[in-house]
Amino acid sequence: MHFKWKYDPPTPDHIQQARELGEKLSVNPILAQLLIKRGITTESAAKRFFRPQLADLINPFLMKDMDVAVDRLNDAMGRKERILVYGDYDVDGCTAVALVYKFLQQFYSNIDYYIPDRYDEGYGVSRKSMDFAHETGVKLIIILDCGIKAIEEIAYAKSLGIDFIICDHHVPDDVMPPAVAILNPKRPDDTYPFKQLCGCGVGFKFMQAFAKNNGIPFSRLIPLLDFCAVSIAADIVPVVDENRILAFHGLKQLNQNPSVGLKAIIDICGLNGREISMSDIIFKIGPRINASGRIENGKESVVLLVEKDFATALKEARHINEYNEQRKDIDKQMTEEANQIVAKLESQKHHSSIVLYDEHWKKGVIGIVASRLTEIYFRPTVVITRDNELATGSARSVMGFDIYAAIKSCRDLLLNFGGHTYAAGLTLRWADVPEFRRRFQHFVEEHIMPEQTEAYLDLDAELDFRDISKRLYNDLKRFSPFGPGNPKPVFCTKGVYDYGTSKVVGRAQEHIKLELVDSKSGAVVNGIAFGQSASARYIKSKRSFDIAYTIEENVFKRNQVQLQIEDIRPAEDEL
Repeated sequence: MHFKWKYDPPTPDHIQQARELGEKLSVNPILAQLLIKRGITTESAAKRFFRPQLADLINPFLMKDMDVAVDRLNDAMGRKERILVYGDYDVDGCTAVALVYKFLQQFYSNIDYYIPDRYDEGYGVSRKSMDFAHETGVKLIIILDCGIKAIEEIAYAKSLGIDFIICDHHVPDDVMPPAVAILNPKRPDDTYPFKQLCGCGVGFKFMQAFAKNNGIPFSRLIPLLDFCAVSIAADIVPVVDENRILAFHGLKQLNQNPSVGLKAIIDICGLNGREISMSDIIFKIGPRINASGRIENGKESVVLLVEKDFATALKEARHINEYNEQRKDIDKQMTEEANQIVAKLESQKHHSSIVLYDEHWKKGVIGIVASRLTEIYFRPTVVITRDNELATGSARSVMGFDIYAAIKSCRDLLLNFGGHTYAAGLTLRWADVPEFRRRFQHFVEEHIMPEQTEAYLDLDAELDFRDISKRLYNDLKRFSPFGPGNPKPVFCTKGVYDYGTSKVVGRAQEHIKLELVDSKSGAVVNGIAFGQSASARYIKSKRSFDIAYTIEENVFKRNQVQLQIEDIRPAEDEL
């Protein structure tokens, strides 16, 4: 893919501001420039950014209903009531359930957990799960990462004598379920200062409040922060403010002393001995936790995450890894089929969105296929499959477009829907899918901005090769953890040349291993351009070109850095 590059060179005022901030912090002006772009303009703000402190976490009792939730949990424990920790089958839900269950289990034994079956029960709170809770004597359910729209199901559970504490982060409807307490910073009546917590984050805040209320040292919560880091990365929430603190310390825990279950996944992923990053969670750890819910039942992931014996955890992790291999095969086949459909539908070229449906597609993988199509075609995408007379859909969006609002505009056709700006799910009657497609595409056409349907690359700074060093790489690491709201810095260098040794590599000759020089230094810089072999002929033509890239560590030569090339284009004077 070729991107449109967006770069606003710093003004003389910004250059001066960066120089002054850099001197105060004793850092390279390039780094100071990156801080200013992130709205960090003072020495104290920079120190908080580089060294996030757990002491700066927000008081959990500022969240609406938190005092009620803690009181109800205390009452349940005091009366020895049976408690069920219930969550969604994705990474966020499974880590949230594991976190709350593991923490409470230290103080209370009459507790269990439950993950609904994607194929048998569907998303969220099911009648079947409520009947199970009633039959097993449950009196209180703590529900995580779902439940904010389960009005009828929670009313039914209430009629059975079961109370609910909802810990959710999805956008609520005008009417909310009849729960004892609803913890959700996105509630319109909640003044909690940070709105972007994931489901696991809301669960953590609940446990933080419970610990505070009961005189339990905060240090007892620190071993659970690795779950927060995994959920923040996998759920793709903004890595800013409170999420940055949780992710920073969660990654520290994941690298130094992960929980037994996560340690087993790290082992299976081949990440032992490496510093684990947010990218490793997104591409390696998260998909494996997700795999059991996509192929069979998400409860297997929670079984792994709460396991205390490493040998048992390793056995379970290998089993889940097999699910992930199955998922990859199904995902590849479905994506190829979806691509063929898009190619055939010439009219798709005139739409700003994609809605595809096929009654044979596997429900557990449609979200991944929607993500892939969004990346390929850079348009909001909904992928739908059939479930008897009903249809289940998964939606993914492009940067800046609210797909939840687009789906909500069709709510009279929907039996259920939920999600947030960039990802959502929906259920409707199969017969209504064509009308949903028409209305959804019309809404997107009316509301999307032209620049939201093009692939843009935001550049942070223009560098010469002489600026690139191991020290710069180490300084850039201080900006991590990366994610939405704090993306990995992308740089450009103009007018570079092949040193003469660049070559195409990969099983299908799809990547380029580069050795490059620029006109301002004698340094030869190594790079890798994944999936960009189409540019190889131009590179070998000895003409100059511009590159956009991130700066990474060479995994084979730890004392060297290499460029991960995001885009290659002919230099302007070559056009």
